[in-house]
Amino acid sequence: MSETISARASRFRRAAGWPQRPAAMRHVWTIGGLVECRGCGMFQRMPALQPGQLAACARCGQTLEWRRRTSPLQTPLAFCISSCALYLAALASSLMTLDVYGRERTVDLVTGPMELLHEGWGEAGILVGLVTVIAPAVVIGMMFAILYAASRRALPDWAPHLLVWYEKLRPWSMIEVYVLGIFVAYTKLTDLAHVDVGPAVYLISALMLTMAATDSTLDTELIWRHRRVDSVTRMEDGRRVHVRFAHIDTIAMPPPSHLVACQSCGLVGELNEPVSNLRCVGVCPRCDHRVWRRAPETLARTTAFLIAAIVFYVPANLYPVMTFFKIGGGGSHTIIEGAIELWQDGMVPLSLLVFFASIAVPMLKIVSLSWMVVCTWRGSSFALVQRTRLFHLVDIIGRWSMIDVFMVSILVAVVRFNSLANVTANAGMVSFAAVVVLTLFAASSFDPRVMWDAAGLNGPSPDGVPSAVVQARPGKAMAEDGATESGTMEPKQA
Repeated sequence: MSETISARASRFRRAAGWPQRPAAMRHVWTIGGLVECRGCGMFQRMPALQPGQLAACARCGQTLEWRRRTSPLQTPLAFCISSCALYLAALASSLMTLDVYGRERTVDLVTGPMELLHEGWGEAGILVGLVTVIAPAVVIGMMFAILYAASRRALPDWAPHLLVWYEKLRPWSMIEVYVLGIFVAYTKLTDLAHVDVGPAVYLISALMLTMAATDSTLDTELIWRHRRVDSVTRMEDGRRVHVRFAHIDTIAMPPPSHLVACQSCGLVGELNEPVSNLRCVGVCPRCDHRVWRRAPETLARTTAFLIAAIVFYVPANLYPVMTFFKIGGGGSHTIIEGAIELWQDGMVPLSLLVFFASIAVPMLKIVSLSWMVVCTWRGSSFALVQRTRLFHLVDIIGRWSMIDVFMVSILVAVVRFNSLANVTANAGMVSFAAVVVLTLFAASSFDPRVMWDAAGLNGPSPDGVPSAVVQARPGKAMAEDGATESGTMEPKQA
């Protein structure tokens, strides 16, 4: 058969090294009523939820959606306005006043970070300032902007970026942890001198409640529904493709290996070819963020952060976190010595709190994440549901280890009386702060869905799974359709 003119011209272009014509535009499907569990990677049909109902994953039990009973905009806006007023008032108020032999010193929210900077512990001072002063202001401002955008008829183009960054930055606003740090510092100061608690303590406590109420009443899924889905999107290789829509109730369940969910907005899409776990798919047509089927390099990055955290964990427990001096006594204290001192003073609940937050939680995070990484490399299916739930527990409680760092920053700020009484920070405090930050990074880098991938429960998709795992489980993967498809979930009351 003779060669066509177009084929001959294409062959001539390739031989001459001329650029090829762009490939014909294909299309991708966005599928409504379908969600992916962020805990185990299972795609499931999402029923229509009524106010007060929630939907949980049929495999791992993680909450997928929760429809609030309150107003989706007015209620979080009221709490957000309250948070803004409380935050500004806390900045302008005193935290506490210490009276030592007739000499007084009053501190506020920014005094602690400034004193750490003056003592030469710039890393710790910047960290404390960021998570107690800067981050709360940023997340409150972002919430105002998000609620304003949600009140408009269509979500503006800048709103999706704010929604994504709000979820990333919210854990770094540690006002609730700072409240406990104030409480621990107050109990240590009562033995030294007379302490007057300032109005900022009560304002920060109220701020903790209003910010938590804002998050609990905000329904981000309803906000995302106000965002349009573009009719054309861009793939990672630069090709532009059409976007079409279908609802899961009107089509058959697609092969799970062809499905991918945007981790920013949750939009589920179907491609006409299997989706790689190692490469970016393209740009989400709803939020304009890059779409990955799994978090890139999740095991390597988590392992690196864990190794660094273990390195800092040793000096964090061996070196003192602060040196306390007063007339007639004083000395250095490690973390465990501080908990023992509280126990000996009869403050058993507070001693247990410090021990749990500063000693047990960091160790729990390191051991738990290490166990998950090792099990994933081995392709183990042992206790997958329990491991997934443990990961979310570790992710939630990780911030509370900052109690000791906040306590030291408060004591360093308020106890500055030269030869009468003085508190200085030590290397143990900086090492411990590094452990907390590194374990937070490790938890945010780990994608729990790879545990289910490595066990062969998300279909035969070996790429993105360690090669040793693939070789260790030939034929172990379940059939695609049976592995991840499920019926409609029954909504439950929240």
